[in-house]
Amino acid sequence: MNRAVRIIIKVLLDMAAAAFAAFFALFLIGEPYGAEVLAHYLPVFLLSLGALLVAEVLFGLYRGSFRYAGVIEAMRACFAAFGVFVAACIGCLAFSCDIRFACCFFGLLTMAMLFLRFVCRFLRYVRRGFRTVTQPSKRVMIVGAGEAGRMLLREMRTSQYANYIPVCFLDDDVTKHGSRINGVPVHGSVSTAAEAVAHYRVEEIFVAMPSVPKKELRVVLEKCRHSGVHTRVLPGVYQLLNGEVSVSALREVSILDLLGRDQISVDLGQIMGYIENRVVLVTGGGGSIGSELCRQIASHKPKQLIVLDIYENNAYDIEQELKRKYPDLPLLALIASVRDRGKMEDVFRTYRPEIVFNAAAHKHVPLMETSPNEAVKNNVFGTLNVVRMADQYGVRRFVQISTDKAVNPTNVMGATKRLCEMIVQAYSRRSKTEYVAVRFGNVLGSNGSVIPLFKRQIAEGGPVTVTHKDIIRYFMTIPEAVSLVLQAGAYAKGGEIFVLDMGEPVRIYDLAENLIRLSGLEPGVDIEIRCTGLRPGEKLFEERLMDEEGLRTTQNGMISVAKPILFDDDAFFASLDRLYAAAYEETDRMKEMVAELVPTYVVDTGK
Repeated sequence: MNRAVRIIIKVLLDMAAAAFAAFFALFLIGEPYGAEVLAHYLPVFLLSLGALLVAEVLFGLYRGSFRYAGVIEAMRACFAAFGVFVAACIGCLAFSCDIRFACCFFGLLTMAMLFLRFVCRFLRYVRRGFRTVTQPSKRVMIVGAGEAGRMLLREMRTSQYANYIPVCFLDDDVTKHGSRINGVPVHGSVSTAAEAVAHYRVEEIFVAMPSVPKKELRVVLEKCRHSGVHTRVLPGVYQLLNGEVSVSALREVSILDLLGRDQISVDLGQIMGYIENRVVLVTGGGGSIGSELCRQIASHKPKQLIVLDIYENNAYDIEQELKRKYPDLPLLALIASVRDRGKMEDVFRTYRPEIVFNAAAHKHVPLMETSPNEAVKNNVFGTLNVVRMADQYGVRRFVQISTDKAVNPTNVMGATKRLCEMIVQAYSRRSKTEYVAVRFGNVLGSNGSVIPLFKRQIAEGGPVTVTHKDIIRYFMTIPEAVSLVLQAGAYAKGGEIFVLDMGEPVRIYDLAENLIRLSGLEPGVDIEIRCTGLRPGEKLFEERLMDEEGLRTTQNGMISVAKPILFDDDAFFASLDRLYAAAYEETDRMKEMVAELVPTYVVDTGK
C-alpha cells in the first residue's frame, strides 16, 4: 500500500471519528434526533470538520504510522482536537447552537482519535502475545535501564522479528533498583548478573549501553561473561533512531569490545590537504594494510590512484571494490613486484607518482625465519628499488610502512624492516623527496592475525593454540592504523620515524579465553587452550623504541616522532651491495650478515 492511499484511509477514519463524536454529543446534551436538529447543527459540524482537516495538516498527524503511535502522536491528536473545539465553539455562537455540544464533541473526538491511533499498536501487542505462546522464545536480560534499554524493550515486544521475552533489567543506578519498566523489574546492579541469570532463568543477555566508554563496557562484559550466558551488544541509539538497525540486528560481542579503548579519531582535513589531486602509488596495494590505504585514499579525491601488487587476486579484489564505490576515481591496478627494478622504473617513468606508500613486504615472522634470503630480497631490496625510483623521478613524499618488530628485532623479518627504516632515513639526507617511516604493531583482522586463527580453531572444536601464556601484543584495527599512517604522512618533513600509540598491550592468552567465552563455550572445559612454545624469532613483547631513540609528540597525541639514529650512509650502502650479492647467491649466513648491519638484531641461534 503506497503512502497516498494510507493517508487517504487515515483521513477517512478521522472523519468517521468526527461523525461518531458529533452524533453522540447530541445524545449527551439531550437533543432529540431528527432532520430539523441535524440540519441545525450541520453547519457547526461542517465547520468543525474543515477545522479538523486544517489542524491535521498543521500538526502533521499523518506523518507517522498508527502502528508506532506514542506520546508525540497523542499530543498532536489532542492539539488537533482542541483546534476543532475552538471552531465548534465559534460555530455554536454563530448559528445559535448549544455550546455544550462543542464541549462534548471535543471530549468524544479526542478519545476517538486516540483510540484510532493506539488500537493498531494494541493489536500488535496482542498478536505478539499469541506468537510468543506458539513459538519458542528466549528469556532475555537487558543490561542498562536507560533510554537504549527502554527502546530495546519496546521493540522486543512489538517486532515481528525479535522472538524474545524480556525478563529483567540490570543497572548500576541504585535509584532504579526494585522498580519496573513497562512491567519488567530492575533486578539490581551489573555485579549481580550471575544471580539474576539463575533467578530469572535467563538464556541470553543484551547489553544496551551504547554511550558507555570502552573501558567501562569492558568491565560490564566481563561481569556478564562470568554468568555463563551468551551476550550481545546493542548498537548506538542514534542507529536505532535513524532506523539503521533494530533488535533483530543486535551484533555479537566483538573482540574489539574487550580491548579497553575507544576508536581513534583522525583529522581528515589534514589528509585531504596532501592527497587531493595528487597521483598516489600504493605498493602491496592488495594486502591487508595496502588495500585499506587504497580505500581511505580513494575517499580523498586523488588525481589518480595506482594499486601495485604481485598477487593478482588481491589486486583484482580491491580494484573491483573501488570501482563500485568510486566509479569516477581514476584508478589503475598493476601487477608487478617491487623486486623488479626495471619494472619499478617503468612504473615511475610512465605514471609519475607524487606520493608513494610502500606497503609491499613479506610479514610472516616464522616463514621468514626459514627463508631469510627471500625476506632480504623482497623487504630490503624491494624497498630500496622503490626508494631509488622515488628519488630519481621526484616523488614529493614517500611513506614506508614499518613495524614495532623492527625495534631490537629477534627475527629476520623485523631486522629487514629496520633496514628499510635505515634506507628511508639515509635517502632523506640526500634527496628532495620527503622520506618517512610509520611504525605500528599488530592489526586485528589482517592476514595472519591471531583472531581469525582462534575463530577457526574454535569452530573446529579446538584446541586454541597460544605460543606462550605471557605473550603480549599491541593491537589496532586496520582502519585505525591506516588513518594514522595517512595523518603521519601529513606531518612528514623528511627522515622521521613516526610511532603510533596503540594503547595498552593485551595478553594473547586472555584474548583466546575471551573469544572462547564469547562463543558460548568454557575455556579448558569445552575448548582447550594449548601453549605451543615461542615460534622462531618470536618475542614475549614488542617495544616501540630502541634505547637510542626518544619521542616528541605531534598535534595528534596518538602519533609520536622518534629521534633519528645517525650512521655512515656510504658505508651502509656499500654493505647493502654485499648483502644483495649474498642474498642472490643463496648464502646460508644471511641472518648473521643482517645482524652486522642492524646491531640491535639478536639472531636466534637456537632455531
